Amino acid sequence: MNGWSDSDQSLMQEALAEARAAADAGEVPVGAVVAKGGRIVGRGRNRPITDHDPSAHAEIVALRDAAAAAGNYRLPGTALYVTLEPCIMCVGAMLHARVARLVFAAYDPKAGAAGSVLDLCADRRMNHRIEVNGGLLEDEAGQLLRIFFESRRD
Repeated sequence: MNGWSDSDQSLMQEALAEARAAADAGEVPVGAVVAKGGRIVGRGRNRPITDHDPSAHAEIVALRDAAAAAGNYRLPGTALYVTLEPCIMCVGAMLHARVARLVFAAYDPKAGAAGSVLDLCADRRMNHRIEVNGGLLEDEAGQLLRIFFESRRD
């Protein structure tokens, strides 16, 4: 998708702010927001190290926040914006939550489950499918990840 809306751009900027906060906390810089009607209803950033929780990926944290706000684990009509293509666990959570749309920044050729390694979002064997749009602000998100991992190698 080439014609990103102003709302898409703005929401991904919010996800990038969450990613920067994750990096500041020593976490892999991935951030996410859940939006409904263009309004943020959930926020998350990577927290596995901080929380001692392997499931505390940015997407899961944002989905938990949105579900708590909605008072329901189902989040129909929502879009999840995340700075890195989600893994299998995160796509599974989005499928269970009935997220309608996924927008991600950087592709993940090693673990991406929204088209790079697997495409669970469009798998006809699932009882729900998610519209996927990748590559929004990919360079900015990729740079955050590169800087983070380069600093870890030094």
